Amino acid sequence: MHRLQLHYTLSRDASPASVRNPLIDLLQAVSSQGSISGGARALGLSYRHVWGELKRWEGELGNELLVWEKGQSARLTDFGTKLMWAERQAQARLAPQIEALRAELERSFALAFDDQVHVLTLYASHDEAISALREAALGQADEDHRLHLDVRFTGSVDAIRALNEGRCVLAGFHTLEPSSRKSRSERTYKPLLQPGLHKIIGFAQRIQGLMVAPGNPLALHSLADVAVKQARFANRSLGSGTRVVLDELLDLAGLGSGNILGYDHTEPSHAAVAQAVASHQCDAGLGIAAAAAQAGLGFVPLAQERFHLVCLKSALDQPGVKQLLALLHTPQWQATVAAIPGYTSRQSGEVLAMRKVLPWWSFAQPKTS
Repeated sequence: MHRLQLHYTLSRDASPASVRNPLIDLLQAVSSQGSISGGARALGLSYRHVWGELKRWEGELGNELLVWEKGQSARLTDFGTKLMWAERQAQARLAPQIEALRAELERSFALAFDDQVHVLTLYASHDEAISALREAALGQADEDHRLHLDVRFTGSVDAIRALNEGRCVLAGFHTLEPSSRKSRSERTYKPLLQPGLHKIIGFAQRIQGLMVAPGNPLALHSLADVAVKQARFANRSLGSGTRVVLDELLDLAGLGSGNILGYDHTEPSHAAVAQAVASHQCDAGLGIAAAAAQAGLGFVPLAQERFHLVCLKSALDQPGVKQLLALLHTPQWQATVAAIPGYTSRQSGEVLAMRKVLPWWSFAQPKTS
């Protein structure tokens, strides 16, 4: 089977959206003109170049493309004809997708060429408020100062690692409130965050709880109920903030992972956990109220947590970060957050002292946070 590679060019000229292959152009020109020389003239190429390319492609594909008869008009072989037919069929079927791809690429490059648009890369745990923030940034009324959030959804732990490795400007993660010393949060996040180097930005406060079937038929009101009733559970993968939250809640309840049936059954997002419950693959899973509501599930609140944004201290002076902080302070944004089930916009956009928002940092830490 032959593999495809796709390429595109940047140009100021408008042209139809298409995915072109130079071989198909050669075959079309030679077929329509009736000769290699005529095809070469139509393409503005030399006879020697066209002849050489056709021979090269025959060797590459292992099939003859033209009938090479001296004194006769050039014509395509059956294979050459089928190749052109296959390409036309593919172009016809994929025209809408090709046009959409071209439009998306043009939109992305328009941002690059627009001096008034700031692009911020944000890695974060999947969250309804993060998705809403991306849309709010795009919809800002001030056309002279627009912000594009390049959001990559990943686990909270992986998001902070991406920040520390320079793959993003901002990372999003969440912790229980309150989060005590020697907790799972401390053991997980403390090695990744350094006062004086990192800055915490308030983003939102939200509720995590059990997503259960409508009406909560198993009467699950706590993780202890899940353990005692051996309800089938859907967990989140390692590296996700919700996995850390679950383990911390189990610690607080005096339970271990072995008490939870399905602890090793993992799903990649809140929405995926909700779908697993909705499709009866499991009985419960930890997640946010918004995901439960979208899937038509019941929701049992268990814990309150803070969703934080974190960046390097040096990034606070970047125009894009300043613009994001301004957006987070607007009444419009705070109303948007409040409309999401289980969310409030507490301290949204405030740059917070790490020891205050993450109390497990000891007083021995540097005072520059």
